[in-house]
Amino acid sequence: MAGHSKWANIKRQKARVDAVKGKIFAKISREIIVAARSGVPDPAGNFQLRTAIDKAKAAAIPSENIERAIAKGAGKLGPNSELEAIRYEGYGVGGVAILIEALTDNRNRTAADLREAFTKNGGNLGETGCVGWMFDQKGVCMVRGPINEDDLLEASLEGEAESYELISIDEDTEGAEVFTEVPNLENLSKVLKKRGFVVMQSETRWIPSNSVEVDNPDKARSLLKLMDALEDLDDVQSVTANFEMTDELMSMTMV
Repeated sequence: MAGHSKWANIKRQKARVDAVKGKIFAKISREIIVAARSGVPDPAGNFQLRTAIDKAKAAAIPSENIERAIAKGAGKLGPNSELEAIRYEGYGVGGVAILIEALTDNRNRTAADLREAFTKNGGNLGETGCVGWMFDQKGVCMVRGPINEDDLLEASLEGEAESYELISIDEDTEGAEVFTEVPNLENLSKVLKKRGFVVMQSETRWIPSNSVEVDNPDKARSLLKLMDALEDLDDVQSVTANFEMTDELMSMTMV
């Protein structure tokens, strides 16, 4: 499955931590609110909430913010706007397929914002189903190293994982992403932790079944601008695309 998480790798390499911290806090807080609302507002009995809290802690979100989001989702802070999970689909330049997951309380606003972002950056927002068939949803556990691959293989087999990929989390830290069917994500996370691995986060992710190689600097620049514009929207939780480009080309387009 090499290359299937290319955009995730690109995002790690081009992260603008300080500039986007506020938006990250808002996005993860929404995840916590929805998770607390859709199940019991107790992480011990709600895996979705537990993983959202783990993500919040990894992003250094203050504990009081986490507790406030849980309370809001549980309805303890009075009525709040209904957040609806919606998936949008579209195309970037060169026919690149793009899948967007959003949490919104206003479909019309979100669709209008997405359409504007696509149009300004050479893409177009499509109809539901236009590119969704090119992606499979998987459960992903990200573990932080150092990684003994033999141990990781054994843990992956015990946890009924489908595959794993060694990655660089940052310049000084190695790690791995372990993939499984979505219903098995909680079990896989438990097995990895039991085997002594540090699970940074567990999440569902859309994985492209095929990829488009981008080798033109202008197209690469347009695609990266589009991805940034989409991810900067308040209602957008995640953006996945099926393009790949070399590190050299990415560095050129970011100058």
